[in-house]
Amino acid sequence: MKTKSGIHRILRLAIVAALYVVLTVSLSFLSYGDIQFRVAEILILLCFFKKDYGISLVIGCAVANMFSPMGIVDVIFGTIATIISVLFIMKCHNLIIASLFPVIFNGVIIGLELYYVLELPLIMSMISVAIGEAVVVMIFGNLIFFRLRKNEEFMKLIEANQNYEELVN
Repeated sequence: MKTKSGIHRILRLAIVAALYVVLTVSLSFLSYGDIQFRVAEILILLCFFKKDYGISLVIGCAVANMFSPMGIVDVIFGTIATIISVLFIMKCHNLIIASLFPVIFNGVIIGLELYYVLELPLIMSMISVAIGEAVVVMIFGNLIFFRLRKNEEFMKLIEANQNYEELVN
């Protein structure tokens, strides 16, 4: 039985990583560059409910960033921004506060990346990335997950085990 649940876990994580890549690459006109509305970033809030999803998001981000116009630099620094965001989200006990972390870390790290690689204005780059991340994660992500967290079937599907008790009450 242990093997079956291990395979189930790997499949669940692989599906989320693949979904991140597909959403990012298929919407590449929104996902890369100085103005970013990376729809796949909504998925980062999954690790608020179950830490395992952090693995999916880091792998998904690294693979998706292989298609970035900024190449290996985006693979490295975009993935670092995701790792840091995921680590902070996993420790957080409030969904709204958790959604702030990707806004802050992507705004700073990706803003710096845009400044150094594309020679775009630093502060404007940080602000534009942070705004895009805020719209996607803080507004749409919270709206979606505040509704989904009340759905027991969804919570079972994602195998939520973190922050679950305080969310359903």
